[in-house]
Amino acid sequence: MTNLLFRDDAYQTECTAIVIAHTPEGGVVVDSSVFYPTGGGQPGDNGWISWNDTTMEIATAVKAEADGIALVPASPDMLPPVGTQIEQRIDWGRRHRHMRVHTALHLLSVVVPLPVTGGSIGVDKGRLDFDMPEAPENKDALTQTLNEMIDRDLVVSEDWITDDELRANPGLVKTMSVAPPMGAGHVRLIRIGQGEDQVDLQPCGGTHVARTAEIGRVRLGKVEKKGRQNRRVYLHLDD
Repeated sequence: MTNLLFRDDAYQTECTAIVIAHTPEGGVVVDSSVFYPTGGGQPGDNGWISWNDTTMEIATAVKAEADGIALVPASPDMLPPVGTQIEQRIDWGRRHRHMRVHTALHLLSVVVPLPVTGGSIGVDKGRLDFDMPEAPENKDALTQTLNEMIDRDLVVSEDWITDDELRANPGLVKTMSVAPPMGAGHVRLIRIGQGEDQVDLQPCGGTHVARTAEIGRVRLGKVEKKGRQNRRVYLHLDD
């Protein structure tokens, strides 16, 4: 089992860890990770690990068996042996842009209050698929509303509820295609805004900025038809 340091602090970029296993595919399983593993529409982090006099580039991170995280080398080099202490360092610039896009997509699900059927996060843009028969009539108005919400500099925080509490509150789940991570007895919620200023609360295991103003300016891009009831809405970072 890997200690998920990125969940405790999305702004932590480095850590020391111990190699606890290798995967058959050549991944390095660690006991603690600042690398976010691919999941929930968010790509795995890339970066570097080092031990002794060796530095290895990490292309991505993925989930491994027994709640582990495996760091995937960019090239098939000699892996650090099991038991080795390594230093981890993520590509912070890429991670931070993922965080900005991810939080912005949560806000997009607020300004477009329809069930979400899919989503994806990138460095410069992201998208949500909605159960939406027709494309939005005024995309510019939605963009303005979204940026006004960002400018309110709302606090982004987390909370935890039990699996049973989530089952009793199905309205918290906006995604139709991806179930929230359940089974451990508790589920992580991401809250945007506090008290009367709260605008969103939904299950999520990804990384987010601490305040909405950190997202910066965004704009809505093209809207694609993906079936009779589905529309794909793209969101772009403007800086």
